[in-house]
Amino acid sequence: MRIGVAATPAVALPSLNSLLDSEHELVRTITVPDKPSGRGRVLTPSIVAKWSNEHAIPCQKPVHSDDLIGHIEDLDLVITIGYGVILPEKILSLPKHGFINLHFSLLPKYRGAAPVQRALANAEQVTGVTVFALDKGMDTGPIYLSESVPIDPTWRASELLEALAHIGPKALAQTCEMIARNESPRIQSGQSSLAPKISVEEAKLDFTDCAQVVSNNVRAFYPSPSAWTLFRGEKMKIARTGNMATTSDLSIGEIRVDANSVTIGCAKNEGIEILELTPAGKNEMRAIDWARGARILPGEIFG
Repeated sequence: MRIGVAATPAVALPSLNSLLDSEHELVRTITVPDKPSGRGRVLTPSIVAKWSNEHAIPCQKPVHSDDLIGHIEDLDLVITIGYGVILPEKILSLPKHGFINLHFSLLPKYRGAAPVQRALANAEQVTGVTVFALDKGMDTGPIYLSESVPIDPTWRASELLEALAHIGPKALAQTCEMIARNESPRIQSGQSSLAPKISVEEAKLDFTDCAQVVSNNVRAFYPSPSAWTLFRGEKMKIARTGNMATTSDLSIGEIRVDANSVTIGCAKNEGIEILELTPAGKNEMRAIDWARGARILPGEIFG
């Protein structure tokens, strides 16, 4: 089939590389327009646009959805992967077999922009990918197939996204075979839930939560927008946590520095070990190295 891919983030790259080596023809990519980046606000292409340039694949960067008219009617199928743009029905019907989406959850659970983050924040033990036909709703179209993945308890959003991105190519290949055989997708069924984008304010840690909830949120929000708290009035990002234990000598948010560890007091007389963090204006580092330099005073807190 003649295929186009509408995508923006790095999670699309394993599928793009797989399509390039498949029996299908990757005709073009579609991504968002270049955006200002860095202190100089230099216009910077998306990761998918850079990949397309490196592999000599034509790349469109439509400002409006209507800009696709006249450019995708020659395609058999368009695959979307984290494209980030809601497309109207008049666009979805232009390719011969329409549009399909590689979504990083087991639909109908976690429809929306942040399925991986929401799954981790909610302490899910299993998630997966779903390939479905796009319709006018938000992740509501009929499903071609789903593939489950157990969630490693050490994974953060970055590691889980990478794992899901690498099972995407197989799921897409099987879906393309189904479409070639004219197999119909099935209507979504079961309990649905939403996965809206994580705001920076939502990512602020609350140490009146139990240690497990704090741990879940740190895992869910890494690397973006990143779980954070305040220390001496400045933002402190928390990148990784460790052991959780019962402790009766720590107040909520209180910092305890031992020989080789940093522990924060949480609800229910619990403490959680902080392994890695990013102080304001600095790079990510080991928490114990930060603590040794910060000279933590007795009773100082995060929050």
